[in-house]
Amino acid sequence: MPSPSALLLAGIRLLFVAEAMIGAVTGQAMAVFVTCAALALTFAPGQLASRVRLTLPPSFLAGIAVFVMASLYLGELHSFYDRFWWWDLVLHFGSAMGFGILGFLLILMMFEGDRYAAPPWALGVLSFCVAITVGTMWEVFEFAMDNLFGYNMQKSGLRDTMSDLIVNAVGGALAAAGGVIYLSGASGLRLGSAYDAFIAVNRSRFRKLLPGNKTLTASKHPAPSPPTVDRE
Repeated sequence: MPSPSALLLAGIRLLFVAEAMIGAVTGQAMAVFVTCAALALTFAPGQLASRVRLTLPPSFLAGIAVFVMASLYLGELHSFYDRFWWWDLVLHFGSAMGFGILGFLLILMMFEGDRYAAPPWALGVLSFCVAITVGTMWEVFEFAMDNLFGYNMQKSGLRDTMSDLIVNAVGGALAAAGGVIYLSGASGLRLGSAYDAFIAVNRSRFRKLLPGNKTLTASKHPAPSPPTVDRE
């Protein structure tokens, strides 16, 4: 029985295929372009990850597909950005959370899961920086598109940009805090399952991290010496 995440991913892909076919029949070129691009984006992350010998769990792929559907299919094709003023903020928050989680895991992977190689708070700060950097680069992209090609991606200008950056900071901070709490053995702001899922399918990259967030580090956990017996 496929997991709920796998079913959700398949359902979103089928929706895109159906919308593209309807658009082709009715002559709506924009609908065909957007849905085909969205469909390609649901496959791209998994393919890119496999090229660097990583595996994205179904929950990650489903989350990416939901984000693509919300941003391109609903946001652009069905004008949710114009219909709901908060739609863009929600997506920025979600993307910041996602990049924060992924950044934390990739940084932890660099140490093979050794949580003693660096303090958990340091990993949290670095993952927060990843989320903020991605969000900032997106705002630079919006500014460039508006000024070079006459788009209106920034909408209200400075207010839109600052609102997006603030929401990015909040989402990135929550993801970073979740990672720090996860390494402490707690629930990680209910994000523990996301960290566990990624580590489970990439276990060879986290060789020093044992179940329960325990780390294989000889200097930290020396093996007990066997008892000695005096013989005369």
